[in-house]
Amino acid sequence: MEARALWLLALVLVLGSSSSSGQYVGLSESQCAIPAKERVDCGYPNVTPEQCNSRGCCFDSSIPEVPWCFKPLQETECVF
Repeated sequence: MEARALWLLALVLVLGSSSSSGQYVGLSESQCAIPAKERVDCGYPNVTPEQCNSRGCCFDSSIPEVPWCFKPLQETECVF
């Protein structure tokens, strides 16, 4: 029982630290590297980073007056 509790605590700490690190959940950094003027809104007023990421979108609040929650670039794979 004690080992199970320690494992659960470690899992919670890892998940908590990854969500606060500003990384895009489920998206690569390159998918969210979109110039501010080209961002397509994906959120709604007062959306949190977690809510935005759960919609499959990117969140970046560092630039005022542009969408903070925006659609990512779609990675395409060339098949020959």
